[in-house]
Amino acid sequence: MDTDVIVVGAGPVGLMLAGELRLGGARVVVLERLTEPTGQSRGLGFTARAMETFDQRGLLELFGEPLEKSPLGHFGGVRFDYTVLPDAHFGARGVPQYRTEAVLERWATGLGADVRRGWDVTRLDDDGDGVTVTAATPDGGRRLRAAYLAGCDGGQSTVRRAAGFAFPGTPATREMYLADVIGGGIRPRPLGERLPAGMVMAAPLREGVDRIIVCPHGTPVRDRADGAVGFGEVAEAWRRITGESIAGLDTEWVSSFTDAARQVTDYRRGRVLLAGDAAHIHLPAGGQGLSTGVQDAANLGWKLAAVVQGWAPDGLLDTYQGERHPVGARVLMNTRAQNTVFLGGEESEPLRALFAELIAVDDVKRHLAGVVSGLDVTYDVGGDTGAPLVGRRVPPRPLATTGGETTTTRLLHPAQGLLLDLADDPALRAAADGWKDRVVLAAGRPRDPAAFEGATALLVRPDGYVAWSRGAGDGDAGSLDAALRRWFGAPVAG
Repeated sequence: MDTDVIVVGAGPVGLMLAGELRLGGARVVVLERLTEPTGQSRGLGFTARAMETFDQRGLLELFGEPLEKSPLGHFGGVRFDYTVLPDAHFGARGVPQYRTEAVLERWATGLGADVRRGWDVTRLDDDGDGVTVTAATPDGGRRLRAAYLAGCDGGQSTVRRAAGFAFPGTPATREMYLADVIGGGIRPRPLGERLPAGMVMAAPLREGVDRIIVCPHGTPVRDRADGAVGFGEVAEAWRRITGESIAGLDTEWVSSFTDAARQVTDYRRGRVLLAGDAAHIHLPAGGQGLSTGVQDAANLGWKLAAVVQGWAPDGLLDTYQGERHPVGARVLMNTRAQNTVFLGGEESEPLRALFAELIAVDDVKRHLAGVVSGLDVTYDVGGDTGAPLVGRRVPPRPLATTGGETTTTRLLHPAQGLLLDLADDPALRAAADGWKDRVVLAAGRPRDPAAFEGATALLVRPDGYVAWSRGAGDGDAGSLDAALRRWFGAPVAG
């Protein structure tokens, strides 16, 4: 084997997965078709849960100045306050995708990931013992072999097609445009403006540059295999909708997108796995595309590294499909709903009016805030699902420990499991001693007694989800042993 894992695609998802694999001890090579990063802004932020995922690895500080969080957002164009849910917000705003990619590449390569640009994968062969990739490179055809391959190469994924993944869903019904326009002085429309001929959005990116999104009604979907779209098309669509002319303005980049919604039936076929847009495509709404992909990578990375390192319990890698496929399906559901509410024509007005009424109800706000932020994701981790926080993400909370003040997110920086003893029980920590090469043992007291919903101990997976917990007055740690074995394999003797 040339390496343990080949990751195809050096976007945010591929780079996040590469870093996760390296933290788990796996050798990884990232193959990227482009010779240089695009420098395009594309996504302009990420959701609350993606922000937490980055924080779990200490990545937020690499972005430089504190990221701007927006409490106000929308669902299908209907505005509401996301802070009705604890820890929720509409996500980090104004972070261009090229900046996110630069941070993740610096992190992943600093951990030892080998990123190779100008490698265009043309073929892959999974023989059951490993995967061999053939790629066109600046130095001619090359071959590379690994135990596993992860396709993180976007909505037009070469890996998905070459490995024969089924990709059902709904085809595109409309084509839309986005562009970063220079010096236009365009009136801001941050949450969009619906007009008889379509919908437009506009917001300043920085001094002298505006991001515009143009969603005309009745625009036929064109076959754009090369992704090319001219600004003339965008300007004409803007004129038809708004009556304003932006023709002749300069742009930093222009692109088109559709409302196609598709998801692979399986996230794994043999030794080939998919993550991010390679596994699911949908209307970009609320930064959920990049964010869902980053969370795919966080879920997959530690599991695949455990398999490569040889300590993974039976079936661990299968839980990637079981856990992330339902999340992807839910994202497709909510983005399709937003498409109908936000981009539908006159026929959608009754639905928009109903949404406006429903969203005034606090329970509805909390539900939608959880859906779009990603904070409502819950996994079936087995064991006592009625115990505090089991199957849900561990909330980011400060802790007082013997070593000083820390946080739950800081304790997850090494990408290992975490046994968090909140009641200073040495016997509990001793019960996990056989896993201390894979699980950090930590004792701490939360500042807020209600911080962990009554839990006195938590077993947290490397991706930040609680696999086991004990509440006040619960019995011995026997169920902890079962949870440790299920997620972290057999203990080390002695």
